[in-house]
Parts: sequence; C-alpha cells; structure tokens
Amino acid sequence: MDSATWTTIARLVDWLDAHNTNSPELTRLLRVLKIQEEAGEVAEAIHGAMGANPRKGASHTWDDVEKELCDVILTSMVSLATITPDARRVFAYHLNRVAERSLGAAGPTADAAGPTAIA
Repeated sequence: MDSATWTTIARLVDWLDAHNTNSPELTRLLRVLKIQEEAGEVAEAIHGAMGANPRKGASHTWDDVEKELCDVILTSMVSLATITPDARRVFAYHLNRVAERSLGAAGPTADAAGPTAIA
C-alpha cells in the first residue's frame, strides 16, 4: 500500500475520533466488530447477485459485491490503525510474512522491516 492510502486511513481515524464519545477500549472493540457487520453486507450482496433469495430475486450486482468487499478492507484498515499507531508497518510486515510462507517470496519489502521498526 502506498503512503497516500495510509494517510487517508489516518485522516478517517482522526475524523471518527473527533465524533466519538466512547472510551478508547470501547472504540477499539466497536471498530473491530464493524468488520463483521461489513462482512455480512458482502454475504448479502453475494446472495443478491446470485438471486439466492426467492423473495428478493436478483437484488444486487457483482459491482455491489466489489463495493462491499472494499468496505471490509477499509474498515479493517481503520480498525488496525485504531489499535496501533504503526498500522502501515504492521500490515506490511504481516503481508510479507504471509507472502514468504505461501509464495516463497525473496525477503522483506522496504516497508516490512518489522512491526516496531522506525521509518
């Protein structure tokens, strides 16, 4: 992910925080739980795109599924940035570890020096 993406995520977290009245603990919990809500919307959109609900028919499109998947990713990034100030590096490090394990990638990327590395 590029720097602009994480800058936008940080701005969204700041905006949410400015409109938040919950404790930090409750805020973290609610933002992580929001991922599940968004995942449910993906499932609903898939059912709608496949016309799986006879009462509703084809109520969604695959474009709707794409949008809902993006909402899951965005919500997850906001949640990660809420629980760690170093979300960009934590994510890059984890992504690199998964790639190395799964794909045999040749070493860490520049952004993936570790979850506590200093830029």
